[in-house]
Parts: sequence; structure tokens; C-alpha cells
Amino acid sequence: MGFCFSHTLMEKLFFLKLYMNRRMLSMLLLGFSSGLPLALTSGTLQAWYTVSGVDIVTIGFLATLGQPYVYKFIWAPLMDRYVPPLLGRRRGWMLAMQCCLVITIAAMAFFNPALSPWILAAIGLAAAFFSASQDTAIDAYSTDLLKPEERGVGAAMKVGGYRVAMIISGGVALLMAVAIGWRWTYLIMAMLMSVGILATLFGPEPRYEAKPPSSLGKAIVDPFKEFISRDGAIIILLLVILYKLGDAFALSMTTVFLIRGVDFSLVDVGTIIKIVGVGATILGVFLGGTIMSRIGLYRSLLFFGLLQAVSNLTLMWLAIVGKSYFLMVSSIFIEYLCGGMGTAAFVALLMGLCNHRYTATQYALLSALSAIGRVFMGPVAGVMVEHIGWVYFYFWSFIIALPGLLLLWCLRSQVTVAGQNNTNLAV
Repeated sequence: MGFCFSHTLMEKLFFLKLYMNRRMLSMLLLGFSSGLPLALTSGTLQAWYTVSGVDIVTIGFLATLGQPYVYKFIWAPLMDRYVPPLLGRRRGWMLAMQCCLVITIAAMAFFNPALSPWILAAIGLAAAFFSASQDTAIDAYSTDLLKPEERGVGAAMKVGGYRVAMIISGGVALLMAVAIGWRWTYLIMAMLMSVGILATLFGPEPRYEAKPPSSLGKAIVDPFKEFISRDGAIIILLLVILYKLGDAFALSMTTVFLIRGVDFSLVDVGTIIKIVGVGATILGVFLGGTIMSRIGLYRSLLFFGLLQAVSNLTLMWLAIVGKSYFLMVSSIFIEYLCGGMGTAAFVALLMGLCNHRYTATQYALLSALSAIGRVFMGPVAGVMVEHIGWVYFYFWSFIIALPGLLLLWCLRSQVTVAGQNNTNLAV
């Protein structure tokens, strides 16, 4: 009896220590800083253009402002090679990008889309560039800072902060614009970037400070050479592409399915996805991070990957049954909960695969590869729905998730090493 009580107490103290420390607080605040600019240069900016009466063609071009997030690996070697004069290689770049974001987001407040649509878009593109660069620096910092047993929880804290920031810069910003106008909304959003600046200024130094590459050429070439030289490198890259593919495939058509496939209203879909979906994702990443700290990286990836695959079948069930609010809410909750758990473990995997000397470049490349499914599955999904219908589409989204799990099982030794690796091969 006494042993059980002592064991339970030790477990509670372990999880309290895991979540309540300076590194985890930094992850939460930096996740917020990372997520805040995204909507301000995408959905919220599109809404501002729309209510200002800008033509639809110009609004359509705003989608191209997101390009820096896709190509950030191109300039990531600069962040590995050069060390800013303040706060070191990781925090120095974070601070520089955050200051640039404050300036550009504030500058957006002083232009009117109806009068200067292209100038505002150009400033928005600059903000997106600084945001993508901030993400690169934060990802590198997180990888260098967290211990192996903290990566799942750290990923959860970062994703949780990211999602909260997206709610604020998305839905809350739209309500603010109605109440106080667009100028003050964007100025307040610029001020909120101070959250990230404070986290950077007072954040702990990374535990491993590898020597930067000796030249820019080495910073560009060596990350690729180092990674490709590892055993099974190509198969590991294939795993990065495939692990979340089934999840991305199903989610690429979720909004269309709920509106056209089972006849829910736009208000129903917006409310459920924004409230239930976001809430389930945040719960999922925290639950996933906690479980991962107990069972390790490989078993977490396998377990959460199976849940991700099976959760797609709940949408297939909704397609079979038809319009049902209970089943719709349940399906969205399960889908986003399992996706969030998978995300926590997957981010930890990317961290474990990076060499500290080239963290910025390697993480940017790995995250770009992981986005392939999200970027390119939409057109394929649309064609499949057109030819086989919603029920079989979601069944195939389940099937598409299985090769990634099979590959994970084949790479179990390498993934286990990545989860236990304390130095990430730093030299």
C-alpha cells in the first residue's frame, strides 16, 4: 500500500517536473510567437481585403504570400553558419526575426487595401518571410534545448501555444477589427509579438552548443552530406513523407465533405472545426506528449499512427450514415485528437533526426518534406472523390496511412536511437 502510494506520488512529481520548468515555458511562449503572424498574412489579411472591396483576382494572389514557409530551407544555412552579435546562434536569430515582425506587422496597420493593395501585400510578404525565418530559428532552438525525454512534451507545449496564437490572430482579430478597426487590430497584434521577444530574452541557453560550419558553402552542403551518410537515410526521408500522409489526405477534403457531402451549413462547419477541432488538437498534442514521455518515441509513433489511420474511418462512417450532428462532432473530435497526438510524436522524431551543428537546415528540410502530403494531396483527393465517392475516399485514406506504419516498423531500431539520442550526433 505504501509502495503504491509512493510510486504514484513519484509519477505525479515526474510529470509536474516535466511540464513545469523553464524550458517548457519557453516552448509555450515561442509557439505562440510562431503562430501569431500566420493568419495576419493569410486568412485575416484576406478578410481585410474582402471587406475593403478589393477585387477577387487580387485577393487570390494573397495566397502566394505563404511561399516563404515552403522555401525557408533555402536560407536556413545562413542561420546555421552565422552567429548574431547578441544571444548566440539560435536566440540571436530569433530575436532579430521577432523585431522585424513587430516592425512589419505594425507597418501593415498604416495602409488601406482599397488604396494600396500591392504595397500592403508586399509588406505582408516581408512579414511572412520573417515569420518563416523565425520558425526556422525556433525549431533549431527547440531541438538544441530539449532533452530526449522532453521532446514530446516540448512539442506539445509549442503546438499548444501555436494554436492559441492562431485563434487570436484569426477569429479574435476579426472580432477586434469590427470593434476597433483594422489599424488598431494590427498594431495590437504587433505588440503581442513581445511575448516571443520576452521568451527569447529570458529563455535558457541550449544544452548543446555545436560549433557552426566554417563556411557558408559547408553550411549548405554538409547538412545534406551528413544526413545522407547515415544508414537507411533515404528510407528515413520516405518515412518523414509518409507518416502523416493518410492524415493529411483525409483532412484535405474535410470542409468540402461536411458541406457538400453531408449537407452541414457553413456556420456549423466553421463552429465545429474552430472550437472542437482546435480544442481536440491541443488536447491531443498534450496527451501525446505525456504518453510519449512514458513509452518512448518508437512505440508512440506506432500507437499514434494507428490511431490516426483508424480515426479516418470515423469520417467514412459519417459518409455512410449521413447528416448527424452527434456523429459529426464525434468524428471531428476523434480525427483532430488523434492527429494532435501523432503531431507531438512526429515533431519529436524530427528533432531526434537533426545534427546540432546543422539543426536549422536539417529541420527545415525535414519539415518541408513532411508538408508534401498537405500541399499535393488536395488535387489527388478531389479527383478520387469525383470518381469513387466519399465513403471509399475515406476508406482509401485509411489504406494510404498504412505504408508509413509499415516503414516505421522496418526502421524501429533507427527511430529508437533517434528517440534516445542525447547529442543528435553533435560534433
